[in-house]
Amino acid sequence: MTKIRKKIEILVDAPLLRRIRDLAEECGVPGYTVLPTLGGGGRQGRWLDDQVTGGAGTKVVFATVVGDRVADRFLTAVKPLIDEYGLMVTVYAVEVLRDNGD
Repeated sequence: MTKIRKKIEILVDAPLLRRIRDLAEECGVPGYTVLPTLGGGGRQGRWLDDQVTGGAGTKVVFATVVGDRVADRFLTAVKPLIDEYGLMVTVYAVEVLRDNGD
């Protein structure tokens, strides 16, 4: 009844979101969700979305659920951006009830 898919989440600076979205579409990602963030901390220190910088410091989470082939294409396309832009990319195995057809 369920299908195993990969959920990919990318924590990304808002100005870079368009590039991530375009890569996703080029790789055949059929759909995605963009989630707002409030703040966090990590290797590059703490950050807080204070809306003072006009969005330059704002981070969002780009999330998608796809099959293995699309996931591999998308992750390969995103890989060069990970170190360049300090992206946090997580991949989970998930079960879905509705198959997105990829």
